[in-house]
Amino acid sequence: MKSSENFEDLLKKLGVNVMLRMIAVKAASKPLVEITQDGETLSIKTSTTVRTTHITFTVGQEFNEATVDGRPCTSFPRWESDSKISCEQTLQKGEGPKTSWTREITNDGKLILTMGADDVICTRVYERQ
Repeated sequence: MKSSENFEDLLKKLGVNVMLRMIAVKAASKPLVEITQDGETLSIKTSTTVRTTHITFTVGQEFNEATVDGRPCTSFPRWESDSKISCEQTLQKGEGPKTSWTREITNDGKLILTMGADDVICTRVYERQ
């Protein structure tokens, strides 16, 4: 990962306690992200020293996943441009901040991930290995 801004602030907004935030920030500092695409279907696998998440979805169709803090949600991804997907998330039960994410591949091969929780926006930039 090249850079990360506001990740701890995002976790704080989501109500993650101090100890878990410290672990998450450390573990997520060097993630391995693998993305594959087959037409409109994408598969994104993110591995850290603490956990691995894997989502597969088709752009334009709802799917179930978990928010960054692990709460089950329904997500609806859509293309914003040829290289950018945005996704609004709705919690399946309970209440919490409104969450969303975007993923964009730049012309120079970087992946820009933004995650939002109400007014807190986290931006993480990954470079191809």
